[in-house]
Amino acid sequence: MAESLELVAAIVKALDSKRAMNMEVLHTTDVTTLADYFVMATAASSTQLRTLSDVTEEAAEKLGETPYNVEGERESGWRVLDFSSVIVHLFLPEQREFYSLERLWRDAEQVDLEPMLAKGAED
Repeated sequence: MAESLELVAAIVKALDSKRAMNMEVLHTTDVTTLADYFVMATAASSTQLRTLSDVTEEAAEKLGETPYNVEGERESGWRVLDFSSVIVHLFLPEQREFYSLERLWRDAEQVDLEPMLAKGAED
C-alpha cells in the first residue's frame, strides 16, 4: 500500500502527462475525515476526461492501489475516484465551476505541485 502523498504524487504526474488543466491538491486531513487529500483537475473534453480517469487508475495500480469506488461517467462531465486516503475529482470546465470544491474546502491547505511535477521530469 502506498503512502497518501506518494499516491498523490503518482496521480499528479499521470494527470500532468495527459495535460490535465487547473490541477489542485488539497490536504484535507484537518478539515474532514473523508480523505487525507483531494486531487482536482479539469479536462477539455469528455474523451480527455476518460483518459484522465484511466491514467489515474493506472498510476494507482502501479503502487498497489485500486479505487474503492468510482462515480460518474464521461457523459456526465465529472468523475470521482475514491482511493480512501486520496479522492480524485475530474471535471469538465462547466462542472468544475458548478461544484466549486475549492470554495467548499477553502479551509484545507493547498499542496504545492511543483516538487511533484519537477520530480516527474527527472524520472
